[in-house]
Amino acid sequence: MNTTPDHQTRPRTWLITGATSGIGRELALQALENGETVSALARDTAPLAELAEAHGERLLLIPADVRDEQAVREAVERTVARFGRIDVVANNAGYGLFGAVEEASDTQARAVFDTNVFGVLNVLRATLPVLRAQRSGHVLQGSSVYGQYAHPGVGLLAATKYAVEGLSEALVAEVAPLGIKVTLVQPGMTATPFLANLDVAAGLADYDATVREVQKGIGELPESAFSPAARIAAGIRTAVDSPRPPLRLALGTSGATGMRAALEGRITDLDGWRHVTEAVDA
Repeated sequence: MNTTPDHQTRPRTWLITGATSGIGRELALQALENGETVSALARDTAPLAELAEAHGERLLLIPADVRDEQAVREAVERTVARFGRIDVVANNAGYGLFGAVEEASDTQARAVFDTNVFGVLNVLRATLPVLRAQRSGHVLQGSSVYGQYAHPGVGLLAATKYAVEGLSEALVAEVAPLGIKVTLVQPGMTATPFLANLDVAAGLADYDATVREVQKGIGELPESAFSPAARIAAGIRTAVDSPRPPLRLALGTSGATGMRAALEGRITDLDGWRHVTEAVDA
């Protein structure tokens, strides 16, 4: 009986959202350089024209906005029609909103959830039927360190990542019996256009000492504080290659340190208030 994993006998097919820059682009590039095939989704695929010219039929460019459920479904159909299957779904599209929780307008808050959460759900609803039929596949959910902790200014961004973490923790148990793996990708500060593309809420003076100080501090970080996107992508590929990938994959020491401190703080609260917790059962 042949027990060799199927992906070792044929090139994997990746479907990557947010594929034109940062981690998404690096994932596409590394997959192509390793002889794999890629379906790259983005609202504007023009920045990938050079990659398409270099890799020909192994790269399928599909203009699609993850907020548009029908467009995502059609993109998945085109991917399967071209490549026959999908092995890895990199649910990577997203952007940031910076500002105090009170400062973010209703329009801004709904817009960031529309892309970062409902866009993720649109991709899942379109791709999971394919993976279920195959009884195989790996879903990479784009989270970040802000899926585990938050500081002043990132409340709305963190809220979207916490939402993705919660739904993914349920999802992993739901699809495991169907042969599908799920990994939450949690990069720290990464050298991508993410910060340049932040939506920024209108400021209120009362938050200058907190939110604006954090914003200033981030702006003063040295280049060395940001992990190269290529290394982040390489770390993700290591997890995809593993027969037992983690549910959560921290990428970058500083982010992992912050997440560890947040987890330890939760344990401290849990233990410190144990007497109140247990009094409820009395």
